[in-house]
Amino acid sequence: MSSPESACRMSPDLSRASEFPAVEVPSPDGASPVIAQFLTIKAQHKDVLLFFRMGDFYELFFEDAGVAAGALDIALTKRGKHLGQDIPMCGVPVHAADAYLARLICKGHKVAICEQIEDPAEARKRGSKAVVAREVVRIVTPGTLTEDALLSPASHNFLAAVTRVGGETGPMGLAWLDLSTGDCHVAPTAPDRLAADLARVGAGELLVPDGLLADATIARLVREAGGALTPVPQARFDSEAASARLAAHYGVAALDGFGTFSRAERGALGALFDYLTLTQRGQMPRLRPPRREDVGRTLLIDAQTRANLELVESAGGGRRGGLLAEIDQTRTASGARLLCERLVNPLTDVAEIVRRHDAIAFFLTDETLRQRVEETLRQVPDLARALQRLALGRGGPRDLAALATGLRRGADIAHILASPPAGLAGAPPVEIAEAANACRGFDTLTRLLEAALAEDLPLAARDGGFIRAGYHAALDEVRSLRDESRRVILTLEARYRDDTGITSLKIRHNNVLGYFIEVTGTHADRMMTAPLNAQFTHRQTLASAARFTTPDLADLESRIARAGGHALEIELDLFRSLSAEALRLADEIGAAADGLARLDVATALARLAKERRWSRPHVDTSLVFNIEGGRHPVVETALARQGEGPFVANDCKLSGVDEGGRLWLVTGPNMAGKSTFLRQTALIAVLAQMGAYVPATRVEIGVVDRLFSRVGAADDLARGRSTFMVEMIETAAILNQAGPRALVILDEIGRGTATYDGLSIAWAALEHLHHVNRARGLFATHYHELTQLTRTLDALTPVTMRVREWKGDVVFLHEVVPGTADRSYGVHVAKLAGLPEAVIARAETVLASLEQRAAERPPIAPVDDLPLFASRPVAKPSLDPLREALRAIAPDTLSPREALDQLYDLVAKARQEL
Repeated sequence: MSSPESACRMSPDLSRASEFPAVEVPSPDGASPVIAQFLTIKAQHKDVLLFFRMGDFYELFFEDAGVAAGALDIALTKRGKHLGQDIPMCGVPVHAADAYLARLICKGHKVAICEQIEDPAEARKRGSKAVVAREVVRIVTPGTLTEDALLSPASHNFLAAVTRVGGETGPMGLAWLDLSTGDCHVAPTAPDRLAADLARVGAGELLVPDGLLADATIARLVREAGGALTPVPQARFDSEAASARLAAHYGVAALDGFGTFSRAERGALGALFDYLTLTQRGQMPRLRPPRREDVGRTLLIDAQTRANLELVESAGGGRRGGLLAEIDQTRTASGARLLCERLVNPLTDVAEIVRRHDAIAFFLTDETLRQRVEETLRQVPDLARALQRLALGRGGPRDLAALATGLRRGADIAHILASPPAGLAGAPPVEIAEAANACRGFDTLTRLLEAALAEDLPLAARDGGFIRAGYHAALDEVRSLRDESRRVILTLEARYRDDTGITSLKIRHNNVLGYFIEVTGTHADRMMTAPLNAQFTHRQTLASAARFTTPDLADLESRIARAGGHALEIELDLFRSLSAEALRLADEIGAAADGLARLDVATALARLAKERRWSRPHVDTSLVFNIEGGRHPVVETALARQGEGPFVANDCKLSGVDEGGRLWLVTGPNMAGKSTFLRQTALIAVLAQMGAYVPATRVEIGVVDRLFSRVGAADDLARGRSTFMVEMIETAAILNQAGPRALVILDEIGRGTATYDGLSIAWAALEHLHHVNRARGLFATHYHELTQLTRTLDALTPVTMRVREWKGDVVFLHEVVPGTADRSYGVHVAKLAGLPEAVIARAETVLASLEQRAAERPPIAPVDDLPLFASRPVAKPSLDPLREALRAIAPDTLSPREALDQLYDLVAKARQEL
């Protein structure tokens, strides 16, 4: 029971934590026994917040209390004094701790959970001042969450580690695992692909050796990856120690049976396992053997491209409006996670892609079969996370019930797929057959769990009442005594009324006295005189009542207490036994959970393809890229919801000179649909290679190995980067990394600077893409001068967004057609935006004048006398005072004030020069 004082601590904090002075955690010397215990444990966990269990609350003291009160917006109170100072304190109720943990984790904190590990009654046996034994049972970090309340059911929460061996040019390894499901992966990586690898993993927490953070490039990449960054001593990544640690965990002599891992990969895996040992306090989870991913197995997509294409989240933040939310029609949590994993990790393995397409095709052949499977999947709980909580010792009766329900529904689905309708020709494809087979063989365990578990289950096993009546005879017997106690008490109460003649006599109970007999004050004297005092022993006198006990009542109370405790002990033993039976088949249950997830994804994507008229893409190892009738999967649906008419489909053929060119130069006005066309082309490639059907009439794609997209504009003021600088950094990454198998989407390169500077950069970038990168791609621009390059670049094809002018207005048709645009219609768009009529009229006058002047100039001629991108001699300019002043500036060493002073000096010098 929580006290009123404790309840008040949960009210809004009217005296903000920041107003309290920081309190240095003192030594336990001279502290009260409880505070001394807290300080001793806190000294071992200095870098985390300590949740110190005291009855129904987790309490925090000293600096921890100030930090937590501010982060959680709860009241900061005091608890006595230590060394003459008030002790700041705040707390959260144990039953609601998950919600507060989630908020602390989201704000970057880590929390050590310190539990009472003995009963207070046992502590009292050691003396009145004895303190209940406590110890930290777990450290909660962003990458080690397992509770449903702290996790998104539709996405993984990965803990990752990256390391490098052999110096600055040595190989690197990346490992990641999901503690809540047991999935474990490892892959080689390198500086030029690390950002893309980290982006696809999307770890909630990343472990990095402190030595590696000394490399400025690597440090920047890991910090930009998002998630919590945890520096770890380099020694934790030792590959030899890691090999021994992994072999011991999996009970094998060597790791060869799991694959061939490099030193860096073993080091990264070892650091993960070491971190779990630290945070889980030796309660190591069930982890599947690490699955190694080869370089080149997945389509690499960097973080900026993912954001540009809005794969998982929309530009405004959140899932709504992103591609994932639009295609997610899964019925289960594990299916939703698998769909997300496939979307962020499209494949380059043609055979595996075809397997996934075959699974969708199977469910498209018979809608009734698909619907039966879907309806059964709807009843499947999250098997993987339920199993993992049981393995970690954090599970409850509902997790056992989840296993029983999930495995029973899995068997039902296997039966449905084993006897498809007569009209369905041929056996199920490999993907479906493997998934169905994984769901078989659990009848014995399912029957056991169904027989043992009651209908209404508590969240925690310690609450009792979860074993079905009739399952265990001894439990039924002690339950009978416990549950019949009320009837027995009433019988005894009636007997005492007869013995005393006091009709108002009651047998009552409280937590202090236990069971007692209560009579009103008018009968107290009679109960305390002969002959009744020989039978009734006085215990307490109140203002209006007196309380007594008897040997029979004391014996009954003892038996009732023992029965309740004994019943709970039996139930807890049965829970441990049932959990052990389930964990004995942990690997098989994990495989069944995977199979159900695969079936869920296949049926969901089949329904998506059926409802939205998506087609099966043909993916091979060629360099072909042919989309007929392509549509944007998100925009098309949005238009349909808003009733704004059908989406205009467009073709895209990037298959070589004879078939239209591998590079398209896209021109046309704003609002005509250029950005939509660019993005839909990239999204169709992603969908095809993740193993889904695509929004198009017909698609042929030679596997894309890297996808780059630079669409839209944004600045990065936090790192001192303007919009144009961000644009150039992203463009540089593309031009330095794209190869012949890459797909490149570029929009408005060079627009963020002066006209001629921007045109020059766009011109050179387009030539580089054509001659050096030789990638397939779309290059959208408003620089109409670039269309001249179509005469000299063989693989460059001009296309434009079709518009129609009618009665002085411009109609955007959103259609891509061969040719070039001679106008951008920017003034027309400005008019639509609501600029004042005077501004529009003046702009039209200026535009006409500028266009006339441009028409009088000769066209830009390509430079043919020097080889493209050859080194050209650059004349060294003579240094004038302004240049000398610029060279003398060291911007990284200047304060903001000094930089402003330097700027004024430069302006003054420039004016003198002029």
